[in-house]
Amino acid sequence: MKRQIIKIDESLCNGCGLCAAACHEGAIGMVDGKARLLRDDYCDGLGNCLPACPTGAISFEEREAAAYDEEAVRRHIAQRGEEGPGAHAEPEKPMACGCPGTMARKIERAAQAPAVSGAPGSASELSQWPVQIKLVPVRAPYLDGAHLLVAADCAAYAYAAFHRDFIKGRVALIGCPKLDSGDYTEKLTAILAENDIKSLTIARMEVPCCGGLAHAATEALRASGKFIPWQVVTIGTDGSIKA
Repeated sequence: MKRQIIKIDESLCNGCGLCAAACHEGAIGMVDGKARLLRDDYCDGLGNCLPACPTGAISFEEREAAAYDEEAVRRHIAQRGEEGPGAHAEPEKPMACGCPGTMARKIERAAQAPAVSGAPGSASELSQWPVQIKLVPVRAPYLDGAHLLVAADCAAYAYAAFHRDFIKGRVALIGCPKLDSGDYTEKLTAILAENDIKSLTIARMEVPCCGGLAHAATEALRASGKFIPWQVVTIGTDGSIKA
C-alpha cells in the first residue's frame, strides 16, 4: 500500500538517538551510529520522532510500505520485556547541536509584564512548543488534561486578540490544509484518543480552503470515540467573528 511514512537522511543524522527514544513503537533503531527505520510496519506515520531530531534528518515521504501493524508492535515490545515505549533507545541526553525550537516543551509563565509597546493584554499566552500540528508529539505531557485549540495559522493575524480570546488556557495546534502536505485527521485522532483532552475548539478562517481544517478536526473527534465539548469558530478576513 502507498502511505505516509518517515524518511531518515543518514547524511544529516548525528547519532544522538533522540528519535529512537521518541519512537513509541520501536520502529527506529541505532545502527552503526546512525538512526535507521527498522521496519515499515512498526512506523505509524504520526511523526513523534520529527520534533525530537535536532538536525532535521527526519521527514515524511509517501511511498509503497507495509501497513502499520499494531499487534506486531505489541509483540515486539513484549518480547523485549520493556515497561513502556521507547525503553529500547539510548537515554535522552542534551543536544550537542541542532535546533532547540523543534523540541517539545511546556512554557511556564510567571505574571506577565506588558509587551514593549505597553499595550494591555499584548503578552503571549502560548503554553507549549512546538505549535505546528505535524511537529507536536502525540503523547506530549502537556496534552494530558488540556483544552485543545486547533487553529488555522492565518487566524492569529486576522483576529487581533487571538492570544487573549483563543490561546489563553488552551494548548494551541496550528496548520494550513492548503499549504501543508497530507491530512491532519490521523494525527489529530491519535492526539484525541491517547490523551485526556477536556475540550476542543477549532478556529478557522472564513475562506473555503480552511474548511479542510475543521473537517479534519471534527472527523478526528468522531474517530477517537471521545465525547467532549467542542466548537467551531469562524474568523472573517476582516478580523471579525462570523455567526
